[in-house]
Amino acid sequence: MEKNRFNLPIPNGWYAVAWSKDLAPGEVQRAYYFDRELVIFRTESGRACVFDAYCPHLGAHLGAGGTVEGETLRCPFHAWRYDCEGACVDIPYAKRIPPNARAGAWEVIEANEMIFVWHHIDGKPPFFEMPILPEFGHSDWAADKHWEKVFNAHVQDMAENNCDPVHFRYVHDNPEPIIDSAMRYDGLKMTMSSTSKREAYGGVFELELERETWGIGLASVRIVGLEGAGLLMFSSTTPVDGCHSHSRWAFAVTKNMADTAGQEFIDSMTEGVLDDLPIWDNKIHRSRPLLCDGDHYLAEFRRWASNFYSDPDAAGRAVEAPGEAEDRV
Repeated sequence: MEKNRFNLPIPNGWYAVAWSKDLAPGEVQRAYYFDRELVIFRTESGRACVFDAYCPHLGAHLGAGGTVEGETLRCPFHAWRYDCEGACVDIPYAKRIPPNARAGAWEVIEANEMIFVWHHIDGKPPFFEMPILPEFGHSDWAADKHWEKVFNAHVQDMAENNCDPVHFRYVHDNPEPIIDSAMRYDGLKMTMSSTSKREAYGGVFELELERETWGIGLASVRIVGLEGAGLLMFSSTTPVDGCHSHSRWAFAVTKNMADTAGQEFIDSMTEGVLDDLPIWDNKIHRSRPLLCDGDHYLAEFRRWASNFYSDPDAAGRAVEAPGEAEDRV
């Protein structure tokens, strides 16, 4: 792995570790997130579970030959079996199970077509709820479009990108990217509403975008403005380590635009993020950036992002922008 150019810890929050469709009952998968080895499995009844990878007995990797037996995961080395809470429920050659025989089980929620775990650097329980979006599974919506990519960037720098409307002009070549924007904070949830112009279908449309963000890694983008139609993009960006992040995007569109129109919007979003790659591949994280008076969204985001680190200063503090002190009442 390359040297950590971002010098940021991994923030606390809910993060996807797999697509639901990619994990069949009885299947076991290896994974690497949060700078550690994990094992993901689905029990025979269909429950998704995630463990730290190494058996507490003698350290065998549970994802390298481990097997599902009913509602348990069986270690390939000595056949110790663990339930989804991590408790050892069977040692075939022992008369007594040691009371501390436990695998490192993660809290798991399956929603929005993904499998999520709760990550907290200090092992503390969730302090905000995993958002469940009603469009997925709704009879009026089609939701079968997925996209994913691993980026050379820390999850916070990727999230900051969405609070930087100016860069859309210079990186994405949008001459009028944002007509009006408003950012609102409701505790641990951030909502950013904006209006933009897009050329499509032989005309120019003024579209409203509403982005909701929960923690640093979860976000939804709803696009409205086309009468009787809707588009939703839900994303989870999961830290692989300190300078790599795995983004998964699930799209849902109203069925009346599920063919050409919906696909055009999906393509524009997925192709657009690729414009950011040269920046992310080469940048560093400025813990105290020098901002101007046009960067107020970024300063607000930094303050909010501190909620998701055990050390609030880890998110980085913005240097006070010119004119900010005299403008403050």
